[in-house]
Amino acid sequence: MIYLDYAATHPMTAGALAAYARAAALPGNPASIHAAGQAARELLEEGRARVAATLGVDPRTLIANSGGTEGDNAVLLGVARAWQEVRGKPGHLITTPTEHSAVLAPARWLEARGWAVTWLTPDIFGRYSPQELQAALRPDTALVSIHHANNEVGTVQDTAALATIAAARNVPYHSDAVQAPGVLPVNLAGWGVTYATFSAHKWGGPRGVGFVYVRRGAELPPMSFGGGQEGGTRPGTQDTAGVYAAGVALSAAEAEREATFAWLSHLRERFVTAVSDIPGLRVNHPPDGSPKVASVTLPGADGEALLMNLDLLGVAASAGSACSAGTMQASHVLSAIGLSDADARASLRFSFGRATTEDEIDRAAGALRQAAGWSRA
Repeated sequence: MIYLDYAATHPMTAGALAAYARAAALPGNPASIHAAGQAARELLEEGRARVAATLGVDPRTLIANSGGTEGDNAVLLGVARAWQEVRGKPGHLITTPTEHSAVLAPARWLEARGWAVTWLTPDIFGRYSPQELQAALRPDTALVSIHHANNEVGTVQDTAALATIAAARNVPYHSDAVQAPGVLPVNLAGWGVTYATFSAHKWGGPRGVGFVYVRRGAELPPMSFGGGQEGGTRPGTQDTAGVYAAGVALSAAEAEREATFAWLSHLRERFVTAVSDIPGLRVNHPPDGSPKVASVTLPGADGEALLMNLDLLGVAASAGSACSAGTMQASHVLSAIGLSDADARASLRFSFGRATTEDEIDRAAGALRQAAGWSRA
């Protein structure tokens, strides 16, 4: 199997697996005061500290959780709840139509309950202008939520510029930065964001582990109640092994990040060049986006058939659209940047990792050429 679905999940690295096994072998609960508990606590906090060092923040500003979906929901719904409790009425949210569903769903949930939601307008690659954000801010804006790197087309936002505009109006800014670590530089303090969310399985750590960054002095109400873990914001016994392995994996990924960026850039260019002779093929990703992602459209093809054929040919990729109840739905990201429903359903995402080889790229390109022929036959 040629695995080209790193944007969905990065296979756990050997270092992360070893770290996970080491921490999982410990018997203690990190909240316990006995020696076994404190040994677990040491690994938990070492993992958190490793992640914090890579992200450029104090470890105490990172809340360990289950990943990006939980983090996005915690920020949007938590900030909204705090706003409404103080003011007694719904406020205003600014976000984008190209967000991950973990942001879109709570935004629409709030909108259905009286919140005003401004959906910014992307350019053809999914970028958002500081000028439009400036014009969208209102006295009752409670939060701005704009992703850093898009999961479908790899577009990278100028998060620092956007967050600066929000900060000038004292509006909290949230960035879903799940797709950035290990490939793109992340400096949360330099960006000036209030909140950011991360998932360890995107950088070679375990699935089901993530972090929410909450800038010092900012508020994030708990979404659940119980013990005092994670400062009471996310109570429940922490996944010591997961957090420790996440930190080990991210430290290793950061040490190789610049080399990884260069390698992925080379692989993406090689792949696009290799498939450029497929009749009608169009590229959707911006040239200056994350090199982790290549998005292509084959007009007239059946996207679901393409994926099935690629799988039969030994290539794991993903659609530029979501599969729901057995039918391909047009990707909201591709629709937002101007593709027709038919073209969005005929789009695929290939995403690469440090372990991807040139030979795999060449064979995957050949498989796509063959699958395209079958789909259009």
